[in-house]
Amino acid sequence: MKRTSTTLADGRELLYITTDDGAQHAPPDPRELPPVNTTSQMRRDPLLDEWVMMASHRQHRTFQPAPADCPLCPSAPGRRTEIPAPDYTVAIFENRFPSLATDAGLAPAEFDHALTDVRPGYGRCEVVCFTSDHHARFADLTPEHARLVVDAWADRTEALSVMDGVEQVFCFESRGAEIGVTLQHPHGQIYAYPFVTPRTRRMLDVARDYRANTGRDLHSDVVAAERAAGVRVLAETRHWVAFVPAAARWPVEVHVYPLRRVRTIPELTASERDDFATLYLDLLRRFDRLYDGPLPYISAWHQAPRTDHEDLSHLHLQLFSIRRAADKLKYLAGSESGMDAFITDVLPEDVAVRLNRLRSDEGAFHG
Repeated sequence: MKRTSTTLADGRELLYITTDDGAQHAPPDPRELPPVNTTSQMRRDPLLDEWVMMASHRQHRTFQPAPADCPLCPSAPGRRTEIPAPDYTVAIFENRFPSLATDAGLAPAEFDHALTDVRPGYGRCEVVCFTSDHHARFADLTPEHARLVVDAWADRTEALSVMDGVEQVFCFESRGAEIGVTLQHPHGQIYAYPFVTPRTRRMLDVARDYRANTGRDLHSDVVAAERAAGVRVLAETRHWVAFVPAAARWPVEVHVYPLRRVRTIPELTASERDDFATLYLDLLRRFDRLYDGPLPYISAWHQAPRTDHEDLSHLHLQLFSIRRAADKLKYLAGSESGMDAFITDVLPEDVAVRLNRLRSDEGAFHG
């Protein structure tokens, strides 16, 4: 992987990612841009002991522009975007409307609450453009291109993890207007949080209790149980296994684990990264053949936070969709939104059967 760094007109960093033998022209950004708003803040919920990020300036972020106005496409004569180059393979830049920023300002002086801490919204938010092709999907990438994205995730995880104050790095993709995506260009994001996220903290607590009670690793035992049962397994390769979890919360949900226990993406070997790229493309293509249109989904990497000194984490990908039928979405209604108690409308075993009928060897997906 080759990284070319440059700076946008407002001082944000832009990285072009290419293969080692690739060359990337990095022209300057000729736009006149206002300074980036870095007034986000964090407030700790005293009832849940969780940090809530508040970034009111994001109300004005770009919202579902026409393809001709997409800010993630390469620049062209008379049309300047976030990517000054006329073409690129993978591009990563600091978000223009960040929820967290390394130069976040001071917390509001007028805020006063005896039990709620408030802090500047320190951290970093990056946008990862998977391809310059506006009409492509991640599933349309070649295995070599998908592998380059994996390398980019690993590279950014390493770089962001060593920043002072960063506790956890989260690489993810949200796709589809149903999910709330405001830009349709194929892209993902990376958040560098100054805290351990609630889901990760909960998983660490459960894994700690499991180890104390059994002396064993929870994630490894979950993977072993799914492989032994077999009924929810979608694919097993030399280095990875993908399955619908037995207690899936979402209508379509797949977990992808490396068979070798590692904590973060950078720890994956070259063979493991190659193997994942091929498997991941297969899963995404199955998702897009499930109904008559692209499936809205979230693809979320779960990596160890810096403070996991007990070695409780196990790297895995959670891939899920809110579509429960061709014409129906799963909404987080009263039980889910009010109590965080999920009710699912489909059995995981039935989802596994349907996805297994859509294996890549039964016909390739064409976007």
